[in-house]
Amino acid sequence: MFALVDCNNFYASCERLFRPSLEGRPVVVLSNNDGCVVARSNEAKALGIPMGAPYFRYAAVLRRADAAVFSSNYALYGDLSRRVMQVLAGFSPRIEVYSIDECFLDLTGVRDPTALGLEIARTVRRWTGIPVAVGIAPTKTLAKLANRLAKKGYGPTGPVLDWSELQDQDAVLGAVPVEDLWGIAARSGARLRALGIADALALREAHPQRLRASFGVVVERIARELRGQACLALEEVAPPRRQVMVSRSFGAAVSAPAELRAAVTAFASRAGEKLRSQGLAAPALTVFVQTNPFDTGRAFYANAVTLGFPVPTQDSTALVRAATRGVDRLFRAGDAYRKAGVLLPDVVPAEQAPADLFAEVGEDDRARRRMAVLDAVNRKYGRETLRFAGQLSGSGWRRRSERGSGVSTTRWAGLATVRAG
Repeated sequence: MFALVDCNNFYASCERLFRPSLEGRPVVVLSNNDGCVVARSNEAKALGIPMGAPYFRYAAVLRRADAAVFSSNYALYGDLSRRVMQVLAGFSPRIEVYSIDECFLDLTGVRDPTALGLEIARTVRRWTGIPVAVGIAPTKTLAKLANRLAKKGYGPTGPVLDWSELQDQDAVLGAVPVEDLWGIAARSGARLRALGIADALALREAHPQRLRASFGVVVERIARELRGQACLALEEVAPPRRQVMVSRSFGAAVSAPAELRAAVTAFASRAGEKLRSQGLAAPALTVFVQTNPFDTGRAFYANAVTLGFPVPTQDSTALVRAATRGVDRLFRAGDAYRKAGVLLPDVVPAEQAPADLFAEVGEDDRARRRMAVLDAVNRKYGRETLRFAGQLSGSGWRRRSERGSGVSTTRWAGLATVRAG
């Protein structure tokens, strides 16, 4: 038996946490550079604001509705997510943190799953302030569906719904488009519809072996899960990463080569920090750039280049050198760049990386010590307290965040002030 605990409108709920006055008002959270809507409260959804919609298209609607609009605050969301997951870990010895706002729990042996689900929802709300919904089912796929129904108010006892307690499961499955199922991509959904499988009920009744022959084992497992056969186990240990990427759309168009180099320097430095925190090393680096694909007045340009290292590395200095060499090869005068990024493919555990036989004696050890100092200072005093000088050129590439709430649970200066009258 599985439970899926999903935070309701997570980013919007985080912004509301320290602002009780926002209860009942539409709340919207924007993506990097305040470009698109990435989270909506129920009130904002009722206004017809789609997920992923460009903000400028709905700015007037949101103003008329007196909506609160925020730039994304990932430090706040990440910290509150960690707190929610810590609470959930106290309810089951086996959990799978599926995303920043979702977690599967193993409820094997629980006599009253609904009662436990209600206790989970109450405790998470009481200890973190974040509202959650709980879907309970014999498989992870059905738990996803049960959670969706719980969020829509189908749970007879509040924010919890046990799939086994549904009176007409066939009717529920028949109302779920096949593309809306967890694990079914749009292309697979179109192919399934061409075969007459348009909803979850039809997929459940389809022949598993034929599904495997036409779509592979993933779709077959989803069909079996809809029948109540558990095919997807909890992933208690996250699978090892195969790549690391740091990419960002720019706050403004970048045309100067020094400013573009500054952006990829920052991205390569951050990628190195991620490698070291995860004990990984990169055998190569890919840097990519692109202009605005929606600018009808200019030809669209996107390109990438990959550079290898003599041996896999996690040294930010080596990554920055490769990234800046790559971007110099990609840069074209006259273009206005709106996005760039650094990708580290095929990463390996650092302890498995061979030594560079041609490196200066002791250089590897000196590089490790430099990076250890860099990471320690930035952990203690804040990211980019120490940074590469190449990051200092220009600021147009930096993330635009004009609507930041300023609330933080990780910085003393960002904590809310409470005054007693």
